[in-house]
Amino acid sequence: MPYRVLGKTGEKVSCIGLGGFHLGLSHLEEPDTIKLFHSAIDRGINFSDNSWDYNQGESERRVGKALKGYREKVFVMTKFDGRTKQSALQQLDESLQRLQVDHVDLWQFHENIRLEDPDRFFADGGAHEAMTEAKQKGKIRYMGFTGHKDPSVHLRMLEMADKHSFRFETVQMPLSVMDAHFRSFGKEVLPVLVKKTDRSPGNEINGQRPHFDQQDRNAHRVLALRSESANFSRHHRNR
Repeated sequence: MPYRVLGKTGEKVSCIGLGGFHLGLSHLEEPDTIKLFHSAIDRGINFSDNSWDYNQGESERRVGKALKGYREKVFVMTKFDGRTKQSALQQLDESLQRLQVDHVDLWQFHENIRLEDPDRFFADGGAHEAMTEAKQKGKIRYMGFTGHKDPSVHLRMLEMADKHSFRFETVQMPLSVMDAHFRSFGKEVLPVLVKKTDRSPGNEINGQRPHFDQQDRNAHRVLALRSESANFSRHHRNR
């Protein structure tokens, strides 16, 4: 299994990661989920993707059971939806309880998809305060954000982060076959990240996260260029 350095974390993760959403689906039996998880780790996959809201928390609960005896082998990532410090920290505590861990390796602000999301993130009492506090208390190791709707929202988040001297170690975004033709993250966001970083980007497709080199060999340290899919419609709701 090949490995790459993940974002600005300095951590080496497998070029294929195990997506968490499908692990909590009702038609998949829990023992099968745990067996699938263990089989992936035993074969060299060490990146676990998840989110506080996947299947009403069932995805995290199942991964928590699967992590028993495997925690030291897995880079655990989960995401949160809270837009305020209070709601984000509450969701983090729930995630830690479900995952049965005292910290996650990467915690990501989920779905930066509205133009006001970066402003809400960096507002007084916003989620950026939750991330800073959680990192100081050792509940998370690294911080990132995700989004799959409009490159301009990602660019605004990066601009706001610079303005507030806030360090994201990872950025997650879509890169599908249609990306180059409409609201292209590859053309608009990736070059900005390339200037900030020095390791290769990756892509998540159907729960897997293979990394790949861009034509520009200097395109480095960008996490999780995530492909669009019908599943994303479940997230498009007001908060």
